[in-house]
Amino acid sequence: MRPRCLIVDDNEFFLEIAAASLAGAELDVVGTATNSAEALRQVSELRPDVVLVDVNLGEESGFDLARMLVEHYPQLASGVVLISTRTEEDFGELIEASPAAGFISKMQLSARAVREVVAR
Repeated sequence: MRPRCLIVDDNEFFLEIAAASLAGAELDVVGTATNSAEALRQVSELRPDVVLVDVNLGEESGFDLARMLVEHYPQLASGVVLISTRTEEDFGELIEASPAAGFISKMQLSARAVREVVAR
């Protein structure tokens, strides 16, 4: 069974590219969102298995959204994955303190990488 994935990023161009590149044999991209409110609504409606959350959502924090997602939808505890153009080392303790299953740099983002993080 392919995991159902929602991608949350404030950059609509990135959303298009990520959705196209991740969709396929290993993941079903069921939706995209550009802010926290839209992400929470779509999670409620679409029930994804995985939510990719950009750390920097413009005026909002991806870390805050990750916390909200896991609080409102405990079944996503192993399915929230933080993403960023920056490296994991740039965020260090913030990633460790978050309820996210893990982190993937946008340069390394692939369906395989997502599945590996979620499987841990």
